[in-house]
Amino acid sequence: MRSAHWYAGDDRNSYIHRAWMRRGLPKDAFGRPQIAIANTASDLTPCNAHLDEVAEAVKAGVWEAGGVPLNLPVVSLGETNVRPTAMLWRNLAAMATEEMLRANPIDGVVLLGGCDKTIPSLLMAAASVDLPALVVPGGPMLTGHFRGRPLGCGTDVWRLSEEVRAGALDNEAFLESESSMIRSRGHCNTMGTASTMACMAEALGMTLPGTAGIPAPDSRLLQQAHEAGRLAVGITREGRRPSTVMTRASFRNAIVTLAAIGGSTNAVVHLLAIAGRLGVELELDDFDRIGSGVPLLVDLQPAGRHLMDDLFRAGGLLAVLNEVADLLDESALTVTGQPLSRYFGEIWDEDVIRRRDDPLLPEAGIAVLRGNLAPRGAVIKPAAASPELLRHRGRAVVFDSIEDMNARLDTVEVDETSVLVLRGCGPRGYPGMPEVGNLPLPARLLAKGVRDMVRISDARMSGTAYGTVVLHTAPEAAAGGPLARVRTGDPIVLDVPARRLDVDVPDAELAAREPVTTGFARPVRGWERLYVDHVLQADRGADLDFLVGSSGDHVSRESH
Repeated sequence: MRSAHWYAGDDRNSYIHRAWMRRGLPKDAFGRPQIAIANTASDLTPCNAHLDEVAEAVKAGVWEAGGVPLNLPVVSLGETNVRPTAMLWRNLAAMATEEMLRANPIDGVVLLGGCDKTIPSLLMAAASVDLPALVVPGGPMLTGHFRGRPLGCGTDVWRLSEEVRAGALDNEAFLESESSMIRSRGHCNTMGTASTMACMAEALGMTLPGTAGIPAPDSRLLQQAHEAGRLAVGITREGRRPSTVMTRASFRNAIVTLAAIGGSTNAVVHLLAIAGRLGVELELDDFDRIGSGVPLLVDLQPAGRHLMDDLFRAGGLLAVLNEVADLLDESALTVTGQPLSRYFGEIWDEDVIRRRDDPLLPEAGIAVLRGNLAPRGAVIKPAAASPELLRHRGRAVVFDSIEDMNARLDTVEVDETSVLVLRGCGPRGYPGMPEVGNLPLPARLLAKGVRDMVRISDARMSGTAYGTVVLHTAPEAAAGGPLARVRTGDPIVLDVPARRLDVDVPDAELAAREPVTTGFARPVRGWERLYVDHVLQADRGADLDFLVGSSGDHVSRESH
């Protein structure tokens, strides 16, 4: 066991390591697998607040299997509260977790995450240190209801707030719905980024199959957590590491899964970053090449009607994957050592999970766009867009920052054919690439009944959001991308079927324009300075350049 480098022997250093950790443990505890529980529980990450209870179930499983469980609190990022954006610290959380896993006397790890950035950061860390690991997702919350209607958290926030601005819903009713939105413990109950990344972890093979999507209050989550604790001891003894599970084949399966469930566009940057830590060759175009023809089978908000507890009772992710089994690579293994196909399940409600021959949409994968506005690519989620806007030409209305947009949105010259363009919100420009790409619509257009417009930015958007929204435009404006040269009034041409995004301005004229640089972040110290100096663009996962790759689990020097 790796932990023997700390605990075995009779010298002073071994004495120190054992003595300070003994605290009632039997002598043979130091020869057993030491299993860390990387726990993102935090009262300030409300979606993960219940993970201490989940950790206790994991501990019971570890003890039962003959291991020693060790709670290891790690950086926790709450999407709803952290400013300026949780994405700014995803890489920091991954780096800190990686270093703590490497530095401590542990042999394996169970990764507890839920809210959007916690599962990606944990998987990035596990990939870089490559100790035996598996994920226990914290699970979605139960469905809340307001005035007899189910509420999709996130999705209905966007919808109801626009209805208020349109004058179709009074503000008092909007605020009243607040107490109904979050019914229970758990993360967003839509197919937002948290649910998507739980499904991605399972599709990658990094969970006990059947765990992703179990509602947080469901006692079966604790049962799976207990089983995960037992499995963690087993994979540690067998030496089954993330690099043997998350292979090129696993990432192919994740991309197919992403399309079939109508998952979040944020999964693109997270999967690219995780692959980068493993040295797996994965490119932005793979999401289009592999996923574009995959049907949408899950009728779930924001692309559909239902919510995550409906998906679970309808058969869950394993039932969805059974319908697209022929598109998956069976050579990919899970942490159990068995292929994912061994665990495929049945559909119990065809209103929630569609059959392959009756999809919600015949082609639902993330579309990757290129053109003179996005030389290195941009993404759009057709399943959440308005079909009539997927081919569109309109006059640009440009905002230089989110503050500029907030100040001028309701006063600019605009109509329903206009294209709203937001820049300065990429990884460097904000910094951290916030979820602001789904710009609100101008109030006077909302009053006319308009509910969608083409919107383009170098930002991200919440996986709970919807609309004809082009995101992750690379290079971003702050990195010298063409968005910095677009002017209000320029004709913008979007052609999703042709995978094109262009500004209809001669190349020479566009190149001759002075780029706009107002509104970009210019931090002078701390993490933000380090981040801006080293962050990669969205098409490479927005990781830091010096964090790509791995260092393994070896530590050569003693601490005393």
